[in-house]
Amino acid sequence: MNLVPAPLLSLAHVTVMRGEREALSDINLEIARGEHVCILGPNGCGKSTLIKTITRECYPLAREGSSISILGRERWDIFELRALLGIVSPDLLASCTTDATGRDVVLSGFFSSTRIFPHHHPDPGHLALAEETLARLGIAHLADRAVAEMSSGEAKRTLIARALVHHPQTLLFDEPSNALDIGAQLQLRGTMRELAQSGLGILLVTHHVSEIIPEIERVILLRQGRIQADGSKSSVLTEEHLSKLFGATVRLGHSDGYFHLY
Repeated sequence: MNLVPAPLLSLAHVTVMRGEREALSDINLEIARGEHVCILGPNGCGKSTLIKTITRECYPLAREGSSISILGRERWDIFELRALLGIVSPDLLASCTTDATGRDVVLSGFFSSTRIFPHHHPDPGHLALAEETLARLGIAHLADRAVAEMSSGEAKRTLIARALVHHPQTLLFDEPSNALDIGAQLQLRGTMRELAQSGLGILLVTHHVSEIIPEIERVILLRQGRIQADGSKSSVLTEEHLSKLFGATVRLGHSDGYFHLY
């Protein structure tokens, strides 16, 4: 008998507080393993809180009828969980802007840190995988360069290598185009497409419609901590939905599998 794998994420009536404010309010959401999904919404809508809830940096209120499971389990050793997820976020980029080299940042993916510290002891297997992943992303030349000396695009690709080095099941991209120029944004989208086509699950969290790569077929709209719409890209990305989401009248264009607002 073929068993259906447990979903990546299953939330039932989940509310998450950030200070005195409900950042997520009564969220019901299921995302399958290997699915390509975008969570789209304006700044402050709860997108990053959702990512932090998945990675166990934030926890929901304990209420009757509320539950959260990740990959079929409600309880996790956080380091075991992080070994199954690859995360690319602005918080990580800010933490990595030091004299740590590209190689050190990639190796840190094995230890859920942002660089290699004295108590970390990468073995030859770790080193080989780090070099292989740097080469896969075309940044082998950054292995010995300090992150502080990299362009924003180079640093972002180094973070993607860090997220990939331990062969995760799913990649979580939190506002991946922040601080990138147009050339670096286009390069990033190309990398995301290659990763999606390789079979990795992609969870993209963004407020930029233009970041949604063609391989993403499901879009979830998040506004003020609540899900406003959830469905196929063609049904959710409409001028009516997006005008309501962003609180402004927008026009929607479409070309080569990408959408854009104007």
